[in-house]
Amino acid sequence: MWNTVLFSVIPYVAVALAVVGGIWRYRTDRFSYSSQSSQFLESRALFWGSVSWHYGILLILGAHVIAVVLWTVWGALVNDQGRLLVLEVIGLAVSLLSLAGLAVLAARRLSVPRVRSVTSPMDWVLMVVLAVQVILGIWMSLVYRWGSEWYVHTSVPWLHSLVKLNPKPEFMVNLPWIVKAHAVLGFGLIALFPFTRLVHIVSAPVTYLWRSYQLVVWNRRAAQ
Repeated sequence: MWNTVLFSVIPYVAVALAVVGGIWRYRTDRFSYSSQSSQFLESRALFWGSVSWHYGILLILGAHVIAVVLWTVWGALVNDQGRLLVLEVIGLAVSLLSLAGLAVLAARRLSVPRVRSVTSPMDWVLMVVLAVQVILGIWMSLVYRWGSEWYVHTSVPWLHSLVKLNPKPEFMVNLPWIVKAHAVLGFGLIALFPFTRLVHIVSAPVTYLWRSYQLVVWNRRAAQ
């Protein structure tokens, strides 16, 4: 029963909350649809923390997504022991990098009064959940080796079954509890999406890529 709830019900509930909550927030408070950056308050620690966190987490998420979307290509890639070892080392390194960046960002929010004053309770909830998720990932990479390979044969088929609206929790039931927690917490982050700063993911100014060049005309008299 619990496996059905964890791997067949919670994922759909999380996605529904993200979609409905995201639309509700945009319609009721669209000007909050951003990362609510506090860079103008203090930027030095923000630079090192933000760069480490974003580069690390984007590489990790990219690898997860590629394995899900191009599972045959990924399976062939990790079929070689040498390539698998390289991917495992890189994955561990970027995970540690993202955790270090998140620690810097958390310390900044605690130590800088001006930044702490604009930090909401949901900011702390999000940071804790993100930290736990990254730590679980690092734990798995150290204790349950070669995750880049067995991920293709367990989590990927399960995620595919969810997309097909035919959930198959049997792919996950025999995995260690750490892996199960990591998977469920991932959907927990999706559920938190519309209620936190994570909404800035869908508010990135991607239209800059195809908009027309901006013409700037100086309208000022030359100095006499």
